[in-house]
Amino acid sequence: MKGVTEKIVGNKTVAICMAIVFVVFAAPIAADATSTEEKLKQAQEERENMKEQRDQVIWQKEDLEDKNTELKGALDVLNADLNEILVNLDQLEQDIIDQDAAIVLAEEELEEASRIRAEQYEAMKIRVQFMYESRDYILLETLFASANFSEFLNRNDYIEQLTAYDKQKLEEYMEIEADVTLKKEALIVEREELAAIKAEVQKEQDRIDELRTQTSNTIYYTEAEISEAEQRMLAYEEELKRQDEEIAQLNKILEEERRLSQLAAQAKWRDISDVSFAEGDRYLLANLIYCEAGNQPFEGQVAVGAVVINRVRSPVFPDTVVAVIYQNRQFSPVASGRLELALLENRATPACYQAADEAMAGVTTVEDCLFFRTPIEGINVRFPIGGHIFY
Repeated sequence: MKGVTEKIVGNKTVAICMAIVFVVFAAPIAADATSTEEKLKQAQEERENMKEQRDQVIWQKEDLEDKNTELKGALDVLNADLNEILVNLDQLEQDIIDQDAAIVLAEEELEEASRIRAEQYEAMKIRVQFMYESRDYILLETLFASANFSEFLNRNDYIEQLTAYDKQKLEEYMEIEADVTLKKEALIVEREELAAIKAEVQKEQDRIDELRTQTSNTIYYTEAEISEAEQRMLAYEEELKRQDEEIAQLNKILEEERRLSQLAAQAKWRDISDVSFAEGDRYLLANLIYCEAGNQPFEGQVAVGAVVINRVRSPVFPDTVVAVIYQNRQFSPVASGRLELALLENRATPACYQAADEAMAGVTTVEDCLFFRTPIEGINVRFPIGGHIFY
C-alpha cells in the first residue's frame, strides 16, 4: 500500500513539474472542448452583432445630425424673429415717446385754448354788462352824436355787430377747446393702444426667448449625444478591427488544423506498441479527461483520451502525452488553470483513470479523430458522444 501511495505521489510530482514547464513555454488559450470552426463561427457571429450595433450607432448619429440641423435652422428663424421683434419694439417705444410728446403739446394747446376762451368770455361778459347797465346812456349818446337818423342806425348796427362778434369768437374758442380736447383724448387712446401693442410684442419676445433657450439647450444636448455616438462608433470600429484580426488568426489556425488533419490522414501513424509513456502520463491524462469530460459518459471519457493518444501516434503532433496536452492553444483547461488545480488535488475519478488506461492501451471509440468540441450547427459530425462531437 505504501509503494502504491509513493508511486501516485511521485507521478503527481512529475506531472506537476512538467505541467509548470509547459505552461511557462506554451501558454495555451483554447476554449474548453471548442473547435477552431466553432470559435471562428462564434467570432464571425460576434462580428456581425458588433457590426449591427455599429450600424445602429451610425444611423442614430445621422438622425441626431439631421435633428441638429433642423434645430439650428429653427434657431436661425427664431433669431430672425427676435431681431424683427426688437426692431418693432424700438419703433413702438419711439412711437410712444412721440405720442407722449403729442399729448403734452395737446395739453398745452388745450390749456391755451381754455385760457383764450376764458378771456374772451370775461371780455364779452364785461361788454355785455356795460351795455346793459348803460343802455339808455349809450342810446342817447349815439342819438346825439349821430348827424342824422341813418348814422344813428349805422352806429346801433355796429353795437349789435360787436355783440355778435363777441358771441362768434366765444363760440369759436369753445369749438377750438372742444377740438383740442378730442384731439388729446384721441392721442391718449392711441397711446394706450401703442402700450397694449408693446406689451403683446414683449410677451412675444419672452416667448421667442424661451424657445431660443430651449432650442439652444436641445442643440447642446444633441451635440453631446452626437459626440457620444461618435465615440461609441469609434469604439465599435476598433472592436471590429480587433475581431477582424481575430477572425483572420482563427482562419489561419483553421487552415493549419485542416493541413495537419490532411497530413495526418496521409502520413503513417505509429502503432500503439511503439509509443513510450513516461512516468506521470497516466496521472496527467486522467486529470485532463476529468477536466474535459468528467461529466460525460465513460465512452466520451475514453474518446477524449483517444484524441490525445491519436495525436501522440500522429506524425504531425508532438510524440509525447505531456507535449500534446501542453501544446499551444489546444486544451483550455491548461490555459484556465483548471488542469493544474485538478493535478494538485488529483480530482480524476476512477472512471477517468480507467478511460486513460484504455486510451493508452490503444482503445479508441472515435477511430483516428484528432479534435473534439461542443456541438455546433453546420459542421460535419463523425462521432457525437455525450456533449461532444469528435472529428
